[in-house]
Amino acid sequence: MNCRQALILREPEIRSLLDPGACLQAVESAFSAYARGQADLPVVINLDVPEHRGEVHVKAGYLHGGPYYAVKIASGFLDNAQLGLPPSDGMVLVFDAKTGAVAALLLDNGYITDLRTGVAGAVAAKYLARAKVGTVAVVGSGAQARYQVRSLALVRKVREVRIWGRHRGKAAACIQELSRPELATAFRFVQASSVREAIEGAEIVITVTASREPLVQADWIAPGALVIAVGSDGADKQELDVAVLARADRIVADSLPQCLRLGEIHHAVEKGAISKEKVTAELGQITAGLKPGRTSDNDVIVCDLTGVGVQDIAAASLVLARALQDGKGERLWL
Repeated sequence: MNCRQALILREPEIRSLLDPGACLQAVESAFSAYARGQADLPVVINLDVPEHRGEVHVKAGYLHGGPYYAVKIASGFLDNAQLGLPPSDGMVLVFDAKTGAVAALLLDNGYITDLRTGVAGAVAAKYLARAKVGTVAVVGSGAQARYQVRSLALVRKVREVRIWGRHRGKAAACIQELSRPELATAFRFVQASSVREAIEGAEIVITVTASREPLVQADWIAPGALVIAVGSDGADKQELDVAVLARADRIVADSLPQCLRLGEIHHAVEKGAISKEKVTAELGQITAGLKPGRTSDNDVIVCDLTGVGVQDIAAASLVLARALQDGKGERLWL
């Protein structure tokens, strides 16, 4: 009988191994590989648990030539706060690409999903935002608002960040947390009293809510703004009025086939506000140099980020490589 080993890594170890800067580089490279046809990305599995306001997403990916493939399970249960539990959870299963054997169990409690989503927004801003950004609007004040702002700091200097949240206390707590010394010297944070107040005049608008109805209207968007839509990772979620996409000069998807099933592009096409041909590029085509990024300071650009499995395998592979190098993790005999 052959004995095999798998590595078990838990959230504290994973956090120590996966820093935002390295994760950004890995995710950007994964987008490029996907655009070049060097990755496999199956259809997302969405599972709802309506009795407990829960949703589960299963995503997978493989980067050709890489040592691993991965399957990620991420969940969000909105009532967890009443139970004293975090709203997000999850894990990543990593397999040997040569044999299919289990290589690692990354018990990250959703950290990999949170970070890779945050840095994807930064990749979008790197290529699609104006070179000089004065004001950023963040619609939403949960964990992803924090990750998006911290990741954005890696690629752009910003004068002011306006944050709106449905619950003023939570928005204030978000600002307090983000106002720690490492960011406070560069960013000034303002709590907006409405979505419109947050958005008007902003060069970058980032939406990170679980809204099922539009929050952002087209006439609030400033000329030359980049709208990074993150929250709509399910077919029933929507943060942007379809007129926002109709008004946009350019629309970019992380994965066009996926965005035609989920997210903002899905709603705009379904309602006839745009045709799918208006989507001018996938983000990976831009990072790979196959299509241009921003070409005019006056263009309104919408980037629809529904989250793709190659982001997870890129981040997970980096974690596992560093863990093996540093001798971290618990060995499990199979």
